[in-house]
Amino acid sequence: MEIKGLDYNTQRESLLMPEYGREIQKMVDHAITLPTKEERLRCAKSIVRLMETKVPQIRENADFQQTLWDHLYLMSNKALDIDWPFDVSGAEKFHAKPQPMPLPQGGIHLRHYGKLVNELLDRLTDMPDGPERDELIRLTANQMKRDLVQWGHGSMDDEKVADDMARLTNGAVQLDLQHFTFERVNMSEPQPKRNGKKRK
Repeated sequence: MEIKGLDYNTQRESLLMPEYGREIQKMVDHAITLPTKEERLRCAKSIVRLMETKVPQIRENADFQQTLWDHLYLMSNKALDIDWPFDVSGAEKFHAKPQPMPLPQGGIHLRHYGKLVNELLDRLTDMPDGPERDELIRLTANQMKRDLVQWGHGSMDDEKVADDMARLTNGAVQLDLQHFTFERVNMSEPQPKRNGKKRK
C-alpha cells in the first residue's frame, strides 16, 4: 500500500557514502551550487567538521583529515570546485573493489582431509625410511581416520585410510593393517555442524 505524502528512503537517490547520512549529502550538494570558491571552501570546512562528528571513530586513524576530505570529494561526485587543502587525487581507492583472494585450500585431493594432511602426504612421498618417517606415517594415518570420522559421514574404515595413503603418495606409503594399530577415536565427541548456523 502506498501512502501519499510519505517520503521513503527506497524512493530517494542512493547515497554515495551512507555512513554520513542524507543531511550531510544535501549539504555537499548545496556547497557545489555556491557562487564563489571562498564560499564553497568555507562551507566544505564546516561539512568536514560535521562529518567527523558523524563518524567519530575515524579519529583513530592518523590521517583521518585526509580521509574526510577524500570522502567529501567523492560525495560531491568530483564536482566541488575549491582549492582542496589535501591532495584528493587518490580518493578513488575508497570505491575500488579488492582483488579476490586465492583460496588456501587449492590443490587438495580429498577435502575432508584438509591442507595439512595433504602436505604431510606430499612429504611422506619423498621421505627416506627410518624412525622419523614411521612416526610421521603413524601420526598422519591417525589424523586421517579422525578426519574421516568427522567429515566422512562417520566412516571408521581402516582400509580406506590405507588405500587413500597409498593412492595419495603414489604408492610410497603402504600401510600394513595386520601390524598397524590405529588410536581409538572417541565417537561421542561433538561433530561439527555443517548448516552454517551458529551454535546456541
